[in-house]
Amino acid sequence: MSDRAGRRLFVLDTNVLMHDPTALFRFQEHDVFLPMIVLEELDNNKKGPSEVARNARQTSRFLNELMQQAGPEAIESGIPLDPSVANGGTPPGQEPPARLGRLFFETRTLASRLPQSLPGNQPDNHILAAALALQQIHSHAQVTLVSKDINLRIKAAILGVHAEDYYNDQVLEDVNLLYAGHTRVPGDFWAALGDRMESWMEDGRTFYRVHGAEVGQWVPGQFVTAEEEGGFEAICREIEGDTAVLEVIRDYRQPNHTVWGINARNREQNFALNLLMDPEIDFVTIVGMAGSGKTLLTLAAGLEQTLETQRYREIIMTRVTVPVGEDIGYLPGTEEEKMTPWMGALMDNLEVLTHSDAGGDWGRAATQDLLAKRIKIRSVNFMRGRTFLNRYIIIDEAQNLTPKQLKTLITRAGPGSKVVCLGNIAQIDTPYLTETTSGLTYVVDRFRAWPHSGHVTLQRGERSRLADYASEIL
Repeated sequence: MSDRAGRRLFVLDTNVLMHDPTALFRFQEHDVFLPMIVLEELDNNKKGPSEVARNARQTSRFLNELMQQAGPEAIESGIPLDPSVANGGTPPGQEPPARLGRLFFETRTLASRLPQSLPGNQPDNHILAAALALQQIHSHAQVTLVSKDINLRIKAAILGVHAEDYYNDQVLEDVNLLYAGHTRVPGDFWAALGDRMESWMEDGRTFYRVHGAEVGQWVPGQFVTAEEEGGFEAICREIEGDTAVLEVIRDYRQPNHTVWGINARNREQNFALNLLMDPEIDFVTIVGMAGSGKTLLTLAAGLEQTLETQRYREIIMTRVTVPVGEDIGYLPGTEEEKMTPWMGALMDNLEVLTHSDAGGDWGRAATQDLLAKRIKIRSVNFMRGRTFLNRYIIIDEAQNLTPKQLKTLITRAGPGSKVVCLGNIAQIDTPYLTETTSGLTYVVDRFRAWPHSGHVTLQRGERSRLADYASEIL
């Protein structure tokens, strides 16, 4: 590595590769070093159907392809990290990057001294020892240890090794920058338009065509509202330059506009119901605090469109099974019976939506039997390869899914299906996922400009005054 002056050398921890196999190719023209213990840990974690095991196997395939492409003689001088290996080849007409980083392995024992308090038989300490040795050997280069493990980064900092988290998979630098799904226009916005605003009616719906500098910052599917509560509320349907077509939305807060007996209680809930009931919107994401009504609104819209208007054949609900506390072990029964304990939110909200004294016990039993035939509970683990036609698909607790897992689920949708992702990015239970790397954050950001998608962030809790107060002070 003596000819690589001026470039950085990144030592990768195993958890980085098991989190994102393409991390090998994310360091541009800089070099990557893999200690031998990393290869051992990849081998130990390659078995099984889990996401971690799949990523370990994919990393091994990338390493094998890189070695075959460069030949065994390149191991000592460094294997070029050609990004086309991860992308399935260089696209036609596109030249590969002029400067490629190189991949180095631990081909010889690296001498380094760790404090006696750090035993060398721990994998993390092996990686730390390798980084220390490289720092001594290559004093001209900046050696950086990259790890998702906070404790390893702390130990590295104590020993004087520069350490960083893996940031490449972050969708946003700050979760506060996450797309909110709506924008407010100042009170003088409409007066400033003057004669340039056009309006018309079509199929009982009201449309406006507006122009202005602010319009260029809007996106299709975004809600546009006046500053005052209960004022003008519309959804942006088309954007072309500084011209937008707005459609006035339906007000589901009115008693005569109910969805399966449910009314919106605030502005954001009204936005959510408009997206959920809109046949032109195929993909909806709803983010909100606990008790803001995400599941209740989504189920009410699903029941209305499945049982009343029959737009969809059935409701399919799934969620990732990440326990908050200790795992309760294996569960007996069929796929649906195994998933039932994880679907407490579904059952609680169904009880609210179907509660009625009409017909007594017999009537309630008949309702439950009807719902059991039209609402299916499915496990995320068995979704690969399936296609759902004319289904209303609810992905609950989506903040615990990785971007790759959410891609697998969303691509299950066939013609006539609608996918709704629900979650609270402040409640992530999956290891190594954060608010800025969650799959839910990823899809909100990637779908924000697609005309057939919409997003709403629910701001207010509507569960109870106790739940609202607890959310604020605890």
